[in-house]
Amino acid sequence: MIKKESKNVSRMKRRARIRKNVSGDSNTPRLNVFRSNTNIYAQLIDDVNGVTLVSASSLDMKIKKCDMDAATKVGTEVAKKALAAGITEVVFDRGGYKYHGRVKALADAAREAGLKF
Repeated sequence: MIKKESKNVSRMKRRARIRKNVSGDSNTPRLNVFRSNTNIYAQLIDDVNGVTLVSASSLDMKIKKCDMDAATKVGTEVAKKALAAGITEVVFDRGGYKYHGRVKALADAAREAGLKF
């Protein structure tokens, strides 16, 4: 019988491949996305210093249902916080997820709110 890898193991392999090429610094931090079944999280990370500069999540915003609307609100919120901190340009890290659905909604909302990537 052939054993198949779990979806999370496959995602972690994709994530490692992406992270080997994507890195952020203080001028252009990395916009990291984590998506769970119940919430969606976004962080701006300075990889050189190992510091999270800005973060937003549906958990912090007390959004009950994690859907496309929640992802859009989180993307807008992280962009507002980034602009307030003087950050206008970021590198997008999709975290091994497909650029589709909630991840795409978050990215589009952050772009519309003023972030460049």
